[in-house]
Amino acid sequence: MLKQILLPLSLCLAVSACKPEAAYSQTATPSTAPEFAGIDTWINSEPLTMAGLRGKVVLVEFWTYSCINCINVIPHVTAWHEQYKDQGLVVIGVHSPEYGFEKITENVKDAVARYGIPYPVAQDNSYATWKAYGNLYWPALYLIDRDGRIVYRHFGEGDYAETEARLQQLLGTS
Repeated sequence: MLKQILLPLSLCLAVSACKPEAAYSQTATPSTAPEFAGIDTWINSEPLTMAGLRGKVVLVEFWTYSCINCINVIPHVTAWHEQYKDQGLVVIGVHSPEYGFEKITENVKDAVARYGIPYPVAQDNSYATWKAYGNLYWPALYLIDRDGRIVYRHFGEGDYAETEARLQQLLGTS
């Protein structure tokens, strides 16, 4: 009897957790964005710092290359990079591996090439930047204003129009 109840209940919970509606966005109480820490390798860029990015709007994207949700977000982030880079947006992908094979730099470089990622990617194998942000999810997007403060967070897929509207607001293009 208990098995007949628990199985459908657990299936229901599993399905609801994977819905696009499970994505979560929030306007953050402004807090200073942490520096990039413990970065093993920078791909598509020399090392960057948050201090050096002051005056720019920054989108930090936590991702890992074998996560389907991350893969689905990449085209949107790439489009924002292309559309807004000349207006002051800097996109930085922070690759934080879920599995051991994702720690191999050549695998990450191959994935960056395969997905056509043109923006800087920081390889965070030690999760130092992940931990500095208090991040818990793949994918996760953090918008940082020109003063270096986190002002918006989005976890999971979806809400692309809302995220882009926030980008435009920060860039002064809305």
